Amino acid sequence: MTERLARASAARPRRTFGLWGIAVLAALALIATSLHGLSSNSHVVGKPESTKAADAIARAFPQTAATAKQDVVVVTSRRYTVDSPQFQAFAKSLAAKLQATGNVSHPSPAAVSPDKHAALVSLLIGSDSGAAPVEKVVEQASGGAFDVGITGYRTANHDFGHQSQKDLETGELAFGLPAALIVLVLVFGAVVAGLVPVLMAILAIIVALGLVAILSQAFELSVFIVNMLTGMGLALGIDYSLFVVSRYREERLLGFAKDDAIALAGATASRAVLFSGSTFVVALIGMFIVPTSIMRSLALGAILVGIVSVAAALTLLPALLSVLGDRVDSLRVPILGRNLGRADAAEGRFWRRIVDGVLRRPALWLVVAVGAMLAAASPIFGLHIGANGVSTLPSNLPSRQGHDLLQRTFPVQNPEPVRIVAVGGKAATVHSDLTQLNHRLVDEGNFGVGTIQRSSRDGIALLTVPVRGDVVGGSAVSAVRDLRKNVIPSMFDTSGAQVYVGGITAENVDYFDAVTNPTPYVLLFVLGLSFILLTVAFRSIVVALVSVLLNLLSVGAAYGLLTLVFLYGDGAGLFGFQHTHVIDAWVPLFLFSVLFGLSMDYQVFLMSRIKERYDGSGSTHGAVSDGVATTARIITGAALIIVVVFAGFAAGKLVMFQQMGFGVAVALLLDATVIRSVVLPAMLGLLDRRSWYLPRWLDWLPHVEVERPAATQV
Repeated sequence: MTERLARASAARPRRTFGLWGIAVLAALALIATSLHGLSSNSHVVGKPESTKAADAIARAFPQTAATAKQDVVVVTSRRYTVDSPQFQAFAKSLAAKLQATGNVSHPSPAAVSPDKHAALVSLLIGSDSGAAPVEKVVEQASGGAFDVGITGYRTANHDFGHQSQKDLETGELAFGLPAALIVLVLVFGAVVAGLVPVLMAILAIIVALGLVAILSQAFELSVFIVNMLTGMGLALGIDYSLFVVSRYREERLLGFAKDDAIALAGATASRAVLFSGSTFVVALIGMFIVPTSIMRSLALGAILVGIVSVAAALTLLPALLSVLGDRVDSLRVPILGRNLGRADAAEGRFWRRIVDGVLRRPALWLVVAVGAMLAAASPIFGLHIGANGVSTLPSNLPSRQGHDLLQRTFPVQNPEPVRIVAVGGKAATVHSDLTQLNHRLVDEGNFGVGTIQRSSRDGIALLTVPVRGDVVGGSAVSAVRDLRKNVIPSMFDTSGAQVYVGGITAENVDYFDAVTNPTPYVLLFVLGLSFILLTVAFRSIVVALVSVLLNLLSVGAAYGLLTLVFLYGDGAGLFGFQHTHVIDAWVPLFLFSVLFGLSMDYQVFLMSRIKERYDGSGSTHGAVSDGVATTARIITGAALIIVVVFAGFAAGKLVMFQQMGFGVAVALLLDATVIRSVVLPAMLGLLDRRSWYLPRWLDWLPHVEVERPAATQV
């Protein structure tokens, strides 16, 4: 199919260009008109405890529910007190300017500091985008005798979205894309050949963003889908095109005519791209098991751009190669890339010497390499998940500055309090229990003084208590977990009420549980389907099992190094990362699926070449040596491209993307070097012919050749 598709696309390039041109123009129109409404929030699908609490509050206290997600303005002055005329005049002027933005409602005094040099005002901002002019007013007001800050729900969401957009522009586009182009030019040894994969990636990103614009009309999607789609689009679009173009150039070096070389690339590299792309999609589909909006949004973005990248490599790229022909090698870089794909080239001889050395003592090299990978993975036992909230934002952002000012002046007056809802039960007993709970929480120090509301008609009582510190920080999360697990069951056992804990912190606790609880099912899904696909592709349960184990080894090393750098702080300053206390909850599981899918690209590309050589010679050692020698430069180049693309993520200011970018980059670097050049050859060398073992009872499996044998290609 892929060969026929390549021939058809190359035979009628204008038609192919026209169809893709229509798709790109339609996508651009959709992006300009419909790509809006993306959210920086992450919610749990279904009815967790925090949602039940929110529903009860909305039913009994609609006014409280309407003002639940608020922001606060902090006004402080060392010179004036709150009741001084100067402070009163300043506050009145500030309130008028905030109201003039048209984005502020329900302003109300919330607290005055004990020394009367600071005042806190709560307010509602209509939307995340509406926070921008409000923040500007606050920034302009701060200075001189008064310090003013703002923080809370809308301002934090706006700043997270703003920073993600900035990271996208400065990291992935300004750094990742040019760096990937440089790597491509070095790999191919020609500027035009290097530009072709970049063009494929950019077009794939545009079309995939158009699809996101359509889906955003029906589903709530995370704003971070744009970052993920762009990063994965650059990585996959470039990698897939790299494999096809390199195979095309290799066939041309062997003397095949242009059209035949395109067809051969379609029959071999394109088939490997289709298979590895399918494996990548399968790995990411497992993310939909996780009932959170951010995980599903990130998975959706990666899947969409993966599918479009495969389609571009199978259709648009052959058409482009048919027009360019040998001009794909135009603007050659001297010396570099002239013998790409030839096993007798200098690069091939270098990798062949490495593999031959490994194959001479496979057991020794296996022990050394696996031992080093396990050592890198060992810090994994210190991995803790959570959320890096507003306190981890760059210090120049208004919501972070407002948060810091709030913590200095009102440490237990957080704008996003914990809400404890009691439904049913004896009214007098419930009120007494809530009063005792309020006193206990204040005495324990993690919460401030709360307020109690009662709705006699609905039989619902509400205790609203501010939590100390960052609402998604470790201390707040631990306090809410303890509240749910220990405190409330012990204090409400006789009231007969059903008690729920809600609020932003509780929502994050439910989110953490929603991410971690399905983990075993996601692992089984991804590992099981990957094992089945690889068994069918290579007709060997040994190759499939080895592939799965090696991918787990590289993922484990990534987890360990992630923990070492971000949680233990070793090397964090060197890389410019923040030393945090948790890894963002979505990062480990998403890393697993992404790394599994991406590393399968290299596994399929390498093993298909080894299988092709083995079918022709019958020698496992020779097939491994020749397969690695002819693919190592391409695989290493492909890995370096992904490394520099995801280094763009890591170079950003959002901790979650620093963690994800670093994890992907280090794992794929290890995977493309240590795993592919040492561990895999050593294992195949030890297993020899047993590498291709398939039980007789599985002989019914279809013969699905990832790359067709050379004898049947023409």
